[in-house]
Amino acid sequence: MARSSRNVPKKAGLPGLRIHLGGVAMANDPGRKQLIDGLNQDLAAEYQAVIAYLLFSRLANGPLRPELSGFFESEIADELGHAKLLAQKIVALGGTPTTKPAEVTLSEDNREMLQISLQAEKDTIERYTQRIKQAEAAGELGLKVDLEQLVSDETRHKEDIERMLFGWRE
Repeated sequence: MARSSRNVPKKAGLPGLRIHLGGVAMANDPGRKQLIDGLNQDLAAEYQAVIAYLLFSRLANGPLRPELSGFFESEIADELGHAKLLAQKIVALGGTPTTKPAEVTLSEDNREMLQISLQAEKDTIERYTQRIKQAEAAGELGLKVDLEQLVSDETRHKEDIERMLFGWRE
């Protein structure tokens, strides 16, 4: 059976959306490609976070080692969950998830580990905020909501790290 499609009138409030009659609504291809590319950047950053937190949990040292090691280790599951969600969404959009993490920066200094982690969380929030706009523009409203939840998670991580660094004395 041949599939036909038609453009949705602009007054429908969904510019660029194509409806495949008898099928699924699909976002326009350029917006979808850009969104998939961005989600793959986000996925690479989540892989990076998993690796960094794993290694920081082992590199933490000194009298705060037990607390820092536990903190870093507890973050791994959250970041891995984010990676799973992103990979699922990339596939659902017709893309292929990246297998390469973004570059991992390590340190053996406890404070620097936290500062590296804080900057990574800030960068992630900024990326996800951009991705939310792209998802909305592409008509991917479910993805937009999922990304908003990730921003909430990453904001909590950022705030936890900021509190750990507050008043830190060397």
